[in-house]
Amino acid sequence: MNRSARLGGLGFLGLVALFVLIQLIPYGHDYTNPPVVKEPAWDSPATRDLAVRACYDCHSNETRWPWYTDIAPVSWLIQHDVDEGRGRLNFSEWNLRQRSARDMAETVQRGSMPRWFYVPIHPDANLTAAEKDQLIRGLQAISNTSGQ
Repeated sequence: MNRSARLGGLGFLGLVALFVLIQLIPYGHDYTNPPVVKEPAWDSPATRDLAVRACYDCHSNETRWPWYTDIAPVSWLIQHDVDEGRGRLNFSEWNLRQRSARDMAETVQRGSMPRWFYVPIHPDANLTAAEKDQLIRGLQAISNTSGQ
């Protein structure tokens, strides 16, 4: 076996070992959802259903944790996104001040939310134009009702 093949094999084994070791890092493995304290006064059940489909995984205490959230480093990225999302806007803690409540409809209207990488792996979040319009109207209706 030549030297470059041996180095390549050692490099591959090193990457596999690193992948196994990073699974031991606890960040991104605690999937306890806090309790739902208070939701917004939704303008309709349909608007809530749209928010659940497109927003709740990152912006509520009702996050769904699919199988791939157990695999680092993907788990780290998802945990970070959920922590950040809940910190900005949390539909499950509407009794508290929501930093991004006033901007949420505009954020959806601009296409900034849901994020571009979320929709391909969550096809139910891919809203039609009519659904997006309904969600925007519903978010506008509740935007001033958080504990600001």
